[in-house]
Amino acid sequence: MFGKKDEKNMAKPKTLTGLEQLCVDDKETYEALLPVMFLDPRKIETTTKQAADNAKKFEKEEDSVGARLWYEIAGGLSLFEGNVKKVGEYYGSAERVTGTKYLILKNPEKAVAKAREYYSKYLTDAAGAVKA
Repeated sequence: MFGKKDEKNMAKPKTLTGLEQLCVDDKETYEALLPVMFLDPRKIETTTKQAADNAKKFEKEEDSVGARLWYEIAGGLSLFEGNVKKVGEYYGSAERVTGTKYLILKNPEKAVAKAREYYSKYLTDAAGAVKA
């Protein structure tokens, strides 16, 4: 039927990531989370407060790149913590210092809810408990 060359050229079905599966009916939330969400924020060796303090320090020094980086880290950690207010605050600050638009600011409540769903499903320990 098919030669070996034809089999190689056949499209393989795409496997959806965990985030894609959770947002299959909500492309807007998926696109908002994709660039800002840490897959495993437990591996970040700084606290949200430390990241926010670093961001403010860089902003005061008029280093917009450093400020943006640290605001994004603080925002990503706040997303993991489920803190809608802080997500808005930190990504809003990153947007203000760089002019970069963050889709997560359109509906942070929905984005935080989907992120929490992702983390509760995929970041579990051996006993099945979320390591938040």
